Amino acid sequence: MRIVLPAIAISAFLITAPAFAAPCGSLTALKLPATTIAAAGIVAAGAFRPPASQSAALPAGELSAFERLPAFCRVQGVIAPSSDSHIEFELWLPASGWNGKFLAVGNGGFAGEISYPAMVAPLTRGYATASTDTGHEGGAFDSSFALGHPEKWIDWTYRAVHQMTVRSKAIIRAYYRNAPRFSYWSGCSTGGRQGLAEAQRFPRDFNGIIAGDPANDATHLYAVALEHYEAALRDAKSFLPPLKLRLLHAAVLKACDARDGVTDGVIEDPERCHIDLQTLECRGGDRPDCLTAAQLETARERYGPLRNSRTHAILFPGLMPGSELGWGAGPGPAARAFATGVFGNEVFQDPHWDYRTLSIDQIVARADHSDAALANDIDPNVGPFFARGGKLIQYHGWADPGVSPLNSIDYYRSVARAMGGVNRIATDYRLFMVPGMGHCRGGDGTDQFEAPMLTALEQWVQHGRAPDRIIASRVRDGRVDRTRPLCPYPQVAVYKGAGSTNEARNFACRRAR
Repeated sequence: MRIVLPAIAISAFLITAPAFAAPCGSLTALKLPATTIAAAGIVAAGAFRPPASQSAALPAGELSAFERLPAFCRVQGVIAPSSDSHIEFELWLPASGWNGKFLAVGNGGFAGEISYPAMVAPLTRGYATASTDTGHEGGAFDSSFALGHPEKWIDWTYRAVHQMTVRSKAIIRAYYRNAPRFSYWSGCSTGGRQGLAEAQRFPRDFNGIIAGDPANDATHLYAVALEHYEAALRDAKSFLPPLKLRLLHAAVLKACDARDGVTDGVIEDPERCHIDLQTLECRGGDRPDCLTAAQLETARERYGPLRNSRTHAILFPGLMPGSELGWGAGPGPAARAFATGVFGNEVFQDPHWDYRTLSIDQIVARADHSDAALANDIDPNVGPFFARGGKLIQYHGWADPGVSPLNSIDYYRSVARAMGGVNRIATDYRLFMVPGMGHCRGGDGTDQFEAPMLTALEQWVQHGRAPDRIIASRVRDGRVDRTRPLCPYPQVAVYKGAGSTNEARNFACRRAR
């Protein structure tokens, strides 16, 4: 067992648990199927600190948020649904002021650790909140856990989240003597895929789900990552250095930024953005103010979809205009480990697998018929989730350089087709595209909307009020310098023609012309 509970976390004498709750420490005696409660104790207000591995990567503002945590009962457990499973999870229970609800949070990449930073906001708002390492230790790009361990792969794909959810609800009932009135999920990237998996596989787990920038259709997404890695590094002439990416991005903004009526450094609707890349080609040799023919070809490959070379069927959509500044994160050791590792470790079960021995078509065909496809989560049949009153909010950054935003639109449309049209699903499912936002956050757009989106989901689930707009903010130098409405797809935010373009109240959600 890997769990080590810091002494500071078991300061039970510092806080007295609510009179209606079972003593926090007594939860270690709770008997649950295939589960061991390794530790349970009250953490004093502001006393918790995340592991050094996470603290080092957090901005100062996010790290200081731990100092404002209220007192809570910290439960650490291990679930073993198979003989090769070791799923660690944590459940944080407010020592006072519980709002009667449960909010589970998702992971990024291949997980491998508890998502402590994501648990801060829910606990502060009075939720009982939980996270899991999905059954293994390791970094976000490290898929080595899958090599020779098919059960651990199943745990990562869907089983760990479901098992954590079921156990967490049982522990909540034992501690408060009441089950949560409402249960919610929130996650981005892998966390977004996990949310879709929950809606598709376990419709009874949650009342409402927020699924951001979901990394679903995973076998094809991994193939795109592999293709981009190969294209970017196949020779020095094809590589797009940061200077050229800035040049390309500036050209895209010049061509498309003002089409929404506001020149603000953000493309509101990239689907309507078209740029003639040929105008950027160097004449008479490479220069800083142009792109070579090889560099333009790399750019076209990024914008274009990955296709089957024989049938020309689209395997995964391309990136969108406005995402260029994020492309520089693609090449490198971490990207190579991600792109090649999942195929070697899971699909081919060979850590020394060489992707150059097969065509991309052969790799995808093999992956689609392997356990790797368990992480696809593209089933459009979410009817059972909706039938129970479940509500799904999906969002995606238009400038996402890692997971094409068109993938979210494709899934949304597949659900609409399966369930009788967009109007039929509008009462249960809404997609919000985020102009200028990168993968889950960052970029030039308004990328701060976690609290308003959760509030909107609660209003929808608990009071039947579907979200027609969600206010998002942009923070610069520690202050909000812009707010904008996020609109249900296919609507976009349209400037009313008067007032500051940095204030959401001066925009309306309308269908794009």
